[in-house]
Amino acid sequence: MHVGFATGFAHQRGNSYSDVQFIREELDNCVLAEELGYDSVWITEHHFSDYSMSNDPLQLLSYIAGRTRRVKLGTQVIVAPWRDPVRLAEMIINLDIMSNGRALLGFGGGLSPMEFEGLRVDQNQSRALYDEVLELVIPALETGMIEGGEIFRQPRRELRPRPMKSFEGRKFCGSLSGTSMRAAARHGFGNMVLMLPQRGKAPPPDLYTSVWQEVHGPGSQPPKPIVSGNYFVDESADRALELGARYLAQTMRGAIANYSLSEKGRFDTIKGYEHYDKMYVAPDHIDDYVAEFGKQVVAGTPQMVIEQMEELKRLYDPQAFFPHVYFGGMPQDEALRSMHMFAAEVMPEVKSWTADVSIDDRFLELA
Repeated sequence: MHVGFATGFAHQRGNSYSDVQFIREELDNCVLAEELGYDSVWITEHHFSDYSMSNDPLQLLSYIAGRTRRVKLGTQVIVAPWRDPVRLAEMIINLDIMSNGRALLGFGGGLSPMEFEGLRVDQNQSRALYDEVLELVIPALETGMIEGGEIFRQPRRELRPRPMKSFEGRKFCGSLSGTSMRAAARHGFGNMVLMLPQRGKAPPPDLYTSVWQEVHGPGSQPPKPIVSGNYFVDESADRALELGARYLAQTMRGAIANYSLSEKGRFDTIKGYEHYDKMYVAPDHIDDYVAEFGKQVVAGTPQMVIEQMEELKRLYDPQAFFPHVYFGGMPQDEALRSMHMFAAEVMPEVKSWTADVSIDDRFLELA
């Protein structure tokens, strides 16, 4: 089983803790992941707040590529509507070449009105932009040629440097909702499970497989998913449950602000996003909501965390896990402790599990 390491560059430590110090520590943590035995590093994309200060995952991963030799490098996710397709394809190719073919791709559609507005992108066009960017970029990563599109009207051009190898088997989608499912299926993406179900409850129905079969034919199956989530491990079960819930609650508090979820009616006039109004959280209910959400953390002693991951394996039959092992403004010393403990006491057991298909299998085939 492939076990990666995910980070949102989630500052959330207050204005007295400088952005410069945080970014440098976070990058060192990502490099440390290789030394500790993690198989991959995954970085998100967000803008304009301390909820997540990774505004260019491809640039950050290129830096990490230069300081590592083995660990694979994933985007969790590139927000396609915010990108120019030519520049995006070029940056992906550069990362893959600089890392000697270690790039893993995750794409998403974006949600935050604040981010769309700040980047001067009309959120009403998000679905169309998402589809067209992928229609241009994914074939270009295989052929080295890019052209077409009704929005971008891209002249035919050869990309130089050319792609070094195929991205088949190493591309995923982290926003499988609405029309994004069909685009993901059409391009052969696997699913990134970013939001885990509440403990003891079944995950939502697997709509992606049915859409995949509409695109690829009855009986066909999408690639096995990769599973993320927030994890906190400690020798003390009580401490793990208390702090894990606290930091995940803080993460959700940041998400509510970042995604404007406490603004009633924020999404009801944005084309393709109307259903997100169901996620509205009244300002006077935020404290209760985030406290309850925090209980969804995968937390406990190493054995307790392994048992919870066994249940996730049963539910999703994944080809990889890529947990967030620090989040929510966790202090740096606690972050390092969490990284080390998960690597030393949880990861060896999880790596010993068998996956029907693995990201690593595809890399061996390509090699």
